[in-house]
Amino acid sequence: MSELAEIVDNLENRISKLLHKYEVLKQMRDSLQEELTSVKSENNQLKKELQGSVERVQTLKAANAMLGSNDYKKETKLKINSLIREIDQCIVQLSD
Repeated sequence: MSELAEIVDNLENRISKLLHKYEVLKQMRDSLQEELTSVKSENNQLKKELQGSVERVQTLKAANAMLGSNDYKKETKLKINSLIREIDQCIVQLSD
């Protein structure tokens, strides 16, 4: 009978340790999920900032070319032509 009691005690100890490990891992998972959410949010914010910076660079390149610089003249001409085509399409749609 004492062997059976030892086996039961041993099982209880193992179950207790497993439950404790489970709780620790659960808390760790929750913490990691919060960190992941925070990092995703920061990543989205940085992407928006990067996109804004890219747009500002393009605008500055166009302004620089319009001021007489030859560095970005081709890009600026292509952008202007693209804008003109868009305006022409709008005019056609308005005239229909």
